[in-house]
Amino acid sequence: MTPQYSEDAIHVEQLEVFARVGVPDSERAAPQRITVTVTAWPNAGFRKIDDDIGSTVNYSAIARVVREVVDERRDKLIETLAENIAAELLKQFAIRRVRLELRKFVMPDAAYVSISLARDRRVD
Repeated sequence: MTPQYSEDAIHVEQLEVFARVGVPDSERAAPQRITVTVTAWPNAGFRKIDDDIGSTVNYSAIARVVREVVDERRDKLIETLAENIAAELLKQFAIRRVRLELRKFVMPDAAYVSISLARDRRVD
């Protein structure tokens, strides 16, 4: 029996972006380095793409959209930024699910702090 949904996924690991994000105004005053990891599950499995980039989700386009969302936002919380990135990816691409991890490098005694979320396309 063939599963209804494929587990095939596209993964972009630790895309470096510079965001104006943070609770105090001073933290949002200048862009700071964060990384964004994206895993996206296309609507169709890889067996169906027949070596045609037009039949898959272009990972360069995913990175471009992430950068565009980050550039236009001025959020206090990386959680809010992540929600907006996920919504835009689900809107613009033929994906059924997206998982994000955002890492922020703000604590001197920790390698990073991060949040992660997973969102599915709403079926109306």
